Amino acid sequence: MPLLGGARPPIAALLALLLAVAGATALVLGDRDRAGTDTAVLGSQQRVAEDGALSLRASLDESVTDLQRAAALFAGPEPVAADTALDKLGKVYNKWRGTAVIDPVDGTLLAARGENIPLAPLLKDVKGATGAGNAGKDGKSAGPGELTAPAPQLVRLRSGETRMLVTAPLRGGDRPRLLVASGTLNVPGISTGENRSLLVVDSAGTVLASDGPPVARTSWAKQAARTAASNFTRTPEPGGHPGASGHLMARTGGGDSGDRRTAVGYAAAGRAPGENSPAGGLGLSVITSVKVTGDPAAVRTQAFGLVAAGVLLVLALVVTWVLMRTVQRPLLQLYLESRRLGRGELDRPVRRFRGREPARIGAALESLRRQSLGERPTRTGRARGGFGTRGTVIVCGVLLLAWAAPLLLLLNRAGGSVTVPKQLVEDQRRRTDTAADRVRKALNEGWADVASVAQIVGAGTKGTKNDKDAGSGDAKDAAKDTAADRTVLETTLREHPRYRAVYVLDGDGKVVARAGASPRHPAGRKPYPDSVAQLNTSGKEPAVAAYAAVPDGNGRTVVGEYDPQFLVSMVTRPGLGQVWLVDKKHRVIAADRQHGFRAFSKLPGGHLDSLAAKARKDSDGKAVLHRSARSASLAAAAPFTGGGAVKGLEWQVVSEQPTSWLKLPEYTAERHTMLAGLLGVTAAVACLGWLHIIVIRPLRSLADKAEALAAGDRKTVLFPQHHDEVGAVVRNLELIRQRLARPSGRN
Repeated sequence: MPLLGGARPPIAALLALLLAVAGATALVLGDRDRAGTDTAVLGSQQRVAEDGALSLRASLDESVTDLQRAAALFAGPEPVAADTALDKLGKVYNKWRGTAVIDPVDGTLLAARGENIPLAPLLKDVKGATGAGNAGKDGKSAGPGELTAPAPQLVRLRSGETRMLVTAPLRGGDRPRLLVASGTLNVPGISTGENRSLLVVDSAGTVLASDGPPVARTSWAKQAARTAASNFTRTPEPGGHPGASGHLMARTGGGDSGDRRTAVGYAAAGRAPGENSPAGGLGLSVITSVKVTGDPAAVRTQAFGLVAAGVLLVLALVVTWVLMRTVQRPLLQLYLESRRLGRGELDRPVRRFRGREPARIGAALESLRRQSLGERPTRTGRARGGFGTRGTVIVCGVLLLAWAAPLLLLLNRAGGSVTVPKQLVEDQRRRTDTAADRVRKALNEGWADVASVAQIVGAGTKGTKNDKDAGSGDAKDAAKDTAADRTVLETTLREHPRYRAVYVLDGDGKVVARAGASPRHPAGRKPYPDSVAQLNTSGKEPAVAAYAAVPDGNGRTVVGEYDPQFLVSMVTRPGLGQVWLVDKKHRVIAADRQHGFRAFSKLPGGHLDSLAAKARKDSDGKAVLHRSARSASLAAAAPFTGGGAVKGLEWQVVSEQPTSWLKLPEYTAERHTMLAGLLGVTAAVACLGWLHIIVIRPLRSLADKAEALAAGDRKTVLFPQHHDEVGAVVRNLELIRQRLARPSGRN
């Protein structure tokens, strides 16, 4: 008996794998009723909610950090008057409904602007934070350095509106003061419609803000809020949502009717472990819901899958039978014949074999049997017993590949005629609009930060810059002011990663103080008016800067140049496809990290240019389903709206996402079909390649050695390479060679 190995394992493995592939084909190509389109729409709602959560958290965090940085800029040896601080704050930022300065020790209101701020819950936390240690025995404050501002908190007004209270210590002088601002908790900047609702809820599911049509039932909102408030466990994609998010299909009318379903997406506006987000501890979540009308289409592939599986099953049985008849059985018979001759049983002739290599080896064994009986060795031509074993394996491989290749390359192709729900096109527009709003707000916030720096820089310029007869003392004061300005600029650059450089220009455009990289303001050009300006239209890197004039500064202007990577981070949104930030002539200023960009290049497609031109003309976001012969894509363009410092830029955000990236039923069927074909190719190549390497090649080599031995070669020692059927035949041939090589020539 031959040892385990040889032809049996690869043939058995091939049969088992092909049967498994046939079963998997019938399984994965089954119909998926009410699943395909729902999955794509639900996934899109989850992405919309994630965009909203990131936008909400970024907006709240920016409000907190803006107030803290503004308060830090007022710090100095001499206290800034409370009214002066609020007036300067109001000139730069208009995001807060009300501002105030209070004495945290006794709760005295020192100054206020805007609406009345509910201070009662805040003062309770402030007293708990400051404690008795802030006042000495003489009743005086122990110093503002010991004052700790409480974390941001939400306050519910009697009118039902929700306010976020933000605090920051206002340092300076010998008595602590607290700067307080209240802001409206608004829903994120996602456009809604007659079918979409947007909610901001707390961890208990209480609706704090909403937009769109009213929601009839909120039980699913509470369920989504509880899920979104769970622990953060996943690593975010670049620019993606770091925490809990998901989707669900809510039924608002009961029953199975397709017109009573609501697709819900939710995402927590919290912070990941180790992430610094002041607003992340508020326990807020964003929930978006959209009505789903009609039953989702399902691609019918069950019959196709059963037919494909049946064909593969027949091919598996045929290929296995052929390999057993042409490879495995001849090998076993050759082993038995060679063992008989090796034992000296020479009375029966060697049987004839079919197949080229078995026939050659059988003819050589018959010649060796006759030589053992006393005949002289004679050189004869090769025996031609028919088709070779290598050819048999190739034919079997071709048969299996003929089944797998069409599945992998041709069948069930979705092409460009795939059915795409209108909801996905609308979601592409909404997400692009949200991205544009996010970039616009970030640029405006950057300008506001620069404007706040200009307020501080301007404080040291009054009374000296306009005095033409200033003497040496004034020159020294000016030098001190420049050094102080540089310190403010360095602090601003360190605390604002959005800038690559911050500097001060005089009225002629000359840099008088700077921090960071080399300024790229055009040489010889006067400063731009208060705005965000595009400094170049060509080159390797786009230059964008925020300009804010110094009050009473004799033309001096503070400039903050944005880091190009900051713009890239603003437009990087997972699940939105390729995203570009373009200027008014459709030149690329930034693009998402995944695809990269070449500065000031054109958009990759005439349809995108046309879409951007139409969106600019109508001043509204546009989206289309662009089809070509072999593919389709969702394209959207959204211009900057809402004004602010970026009003003159006329920039847009353009996005395009191939529909093949969506979880639509046609593409699911295509991927499953390709998977079945790939599995078939893998099984055929692996097992037939295994058979060729382990059996076929040694068998062909064995045929050459057997014919050489029959022709009279008695010096070449034969030894097996593997302990299998071929190796057993080689060992028997070596016994025959040793017997024939003895002087007597016979037993």
